[in-house]
Order: sequence, then C-alpha cells, then structure tokens
Amino acid sequence: MLTKNIKNPIVRNILEWLFAIATAFILFLIIRNFIFRVADVNGHSMQPTLEHGDFVLLSKIRYWFDAPQHGDIIAFPFRGNPSEYYIKRVIGVPGDTIDFLDNQFIVNGQTEEYSFAVVDIFSGGDTDFPITVAAGEFFVLGDNRNASKDSRYTEVGLVPQNEMLGRVTFRLWPIGRIGLVSP
Repeated sequence: MLTKNIKNPIVRNILEWLFAIATAFILFLIIRNFIFRVADVNGHSMQPTLEHGDFVLLSKIRYWFDAPQHGDIIAFPFRGNPSEYYIKRVIGVPGDTIDFLDNQFIVNGQTEEYSFAVVDIFSGGDTDFPITVAAGEFFVLGDNRNASKDSRYTEVGLVPQNEMLGRVTFRLWPIGRIGLVSP
C-alpha cells in the first residue's frame, strides 16, 4: 500500500482508514446504482401482494440480460416527480395490444386474469384504448386496480425500460413477511 513509505504511524493510520472508508463508499455506490436497491412501498396500489410500509429489494441485474416479462413487479420514477417512484406489475410488453372493455383488461385478445389482483375495475383511466405497446416500453398496473395510478393514466403512461429502477425480488420488512416476492 502507498502508506508504507509514511514514517509517522498516526498519519499512516489515518490514511489507511480514509482509504478503507473511501473503498467501502465506492463499493456501496456501485452496488446501489448497478446491482441492488432497497425501496419502501408507499400506498395501497399493490395490495395484497405488497403492503404499505413493506421494504423490498430491487434487482437491477436481471434486466441487464433479459427484458421485463408479463407479471414482473417493477419500480420506476414517477414522471411528475422523479424523486418519487411507483411500484407496479408488468401487464403488457412490447408488441402487446391492450384494450379495456366491460371493466376488464384484454391483452392480445385474452382477458387479463391474475388471482392476486383486486379487480373491481371501474375506470380505464384517461388513456385511449386499444393501445399497442411500443418497443422498449411496458404497460403496468397496480394489483389493487381501484387504488392505483398506472399506465391507464397519461400522467404515468407506458414505462420505458431504461427508466426502470429494477425488479422487486425480495421483501425485507416486515419480519413476519420476509421472503421472495414472486411475479
């Protein structure tokens, strides 16, 4: 190490500590920005899958190698306030046609059905349906459809893959619900 040439042991110790702290900080930034991130669930739009106050781990690695799939739960910044982020489920991938008829979402001609979703839907939002999901974008919905601002609303719209913060993979809190979050 560079500090071996320094004769004063106090200065050498200080420099070694500063080097260790700087290294730890750089590793933290690399992990946080490129591999994993912790997020808190704020609101009720993903009930019953995720509850208000849950803390989840977002994996950024998965989308380095593979595009988001139907059913993935993702986090992304809200366009109206980028310091805020939304957590929603991917319902439409590039090339899918999404329609809203008789209070149901139709994906590529098939009724969208998920057993975990609260589906008493009364609104298709302010988006004009049907829509075809463009390349590199994704249509997302909250599991609690009536309490969710999602791709049905133009203020959220389709989510570009390059804006995704990561895929929700693991619940860290509360202790009684720690575990994998499966799509």
